[in-house]
Amino acid sequence: MAETPKSETPKSESPSRRSLIGWGGAGLALGAVAAGGAVAMSRVGEDVDPAGAETGAAVAFHGTNQAGIATPVQDRLHFAAFDVKTDDRAEFVQMLKDWTAAARRMTGGHAVGDGAYGGLAEAPPDDTGEALGLKPSRLTLTIGFGPSFFERFGLQDARPEALVDLPQFPGENFDKSRTGGDLCVQACADDPQVAVHAIRNLARIGFGKVAIRWSQLGFGKTSSTTPGAQTPRNLMGFKDGTRNIAGTETDRLKKFVWVAEGDTTKNSAWMTGGSYLVARRIRMNVETWDRTSLQEQEDVFGRDKGEGAAVGKAKEHDPPFLKAMKPDAHVRLAHPDTNGGVTILRRGYSFTDGTDGLGRLDAGLFFLAYQRDVRKGFIPLQRRLSATDALNEYIQHVGSAVFAVPPGVRDQDDWWGSTLFSKNAKES
Repeated sequence: MAETPKSETPKSESPSRRSLIGWGGAGLALGAVAAGGAVAMSRVGEDVDPAGAETGAAVAFHGTNQAGIATPVQDRLHFAAFDVKTDDRAEFVQMLKDWTAAARRMTGGHAVGDGAYGGLAEAPPDDTGEALGLKPSRLTLTIGFGPSFFERFGLQDARPEALVDLPQFPGENFDKSRTGGDLCVQACADDPQVAVHAIRNLARIGFGKVAIRWSQLGFGKTSSTTPGAQTPRNLMGFKDGTRNIAGTETDRLKKFVWVAEGDTTKNSAWMTGGSYLVARRIRMNVETWDRTSLQEQEDVFGRDKGEGAAVGKAKEHDPPFLKAMKPDAHVRLAHPDTNGGVTILRRGYSFTDGTDGLGRLDAGLFFLAYQRDVRKGFIPLQRRLSATDALNEYIQHVGSAVFAVPPGVRDQDDWWGSTLFSKNAKES
């Protein structure tokens, strides 16, 4: 990311370099480098093609809703869940303000604070520097608060009713080191180094106040929020998310994704304009899948592998005839018509994290789903899928978390979490 002249850096937007002394660094796994660039772009619109990705568009940071939800899905992900380490409410609120200032600059293609070099030699730089020279690459940063967060700072009454602890579903085998978290930050970009840089710098700013509990790198988006765009394929080789909500479908977003005024009580009204996120790390048994016949693979999904068309149909987007599929076909069980209209917005990514020590690839889907109410979205849908879905033979849910994602940052004076803390304390 380009350095910005000091005259263009409002001092109120970020802590001074001197205040950074002692913050230290946070150890994070780093990704590889890809191309980036710099033209303005709105939150909803067309997914970019490879040439467009190289222009490195910037996505607007301010808005009624947070970017990174209905925004056209970028190609890379770095997701991080944090634990809160401070009991000082004012210190935590200041960190949220500092995070917001840093996020505002990074999504705009600028270095954090005074930059990565040229400052006091005796102090750590404001920015870690690995994104110098890279463009914004459509970076979006989205924050959320987990159920455990509301046990802190006297916020128990502010926990939204829809932010429930997920029930246990059949077949789960969670790794506790990849489950839960007090808060999360989802960084999406077309350049993996831009996404990693963003999480790394937020972790550094939060040193002593928060610590990363777990994180996940993702590549190759497995769903699209853009109408007419080619549907991506998952690591099983099938098109995924054909009927996903598009970022331009304002009516569907309003109905299924954004929290409305009538959805909350007085104490949880701060969530109006927000959404609820369910994150699941789903490992695929790819070695078993790769030895499965093509016919069985297509029966498991209820689609053909080439075109992505539903059973008996010619084109991917032809309306499916669900009864033509096997009763345990994934598409049939997941379709809104068989689930009382349950609909979620998906932003999943593929992942490959080496091997498990037994020569098996540790790979799968990092599932991200946004919805207006977890109790009416993910939970009833997953109950149905976990019970009879034929796909369960080839996958296992190994990590899980749920978060309340507050509304967007309205303007230069606003900050992440302001609606929550301003309604529960005299914070400006």
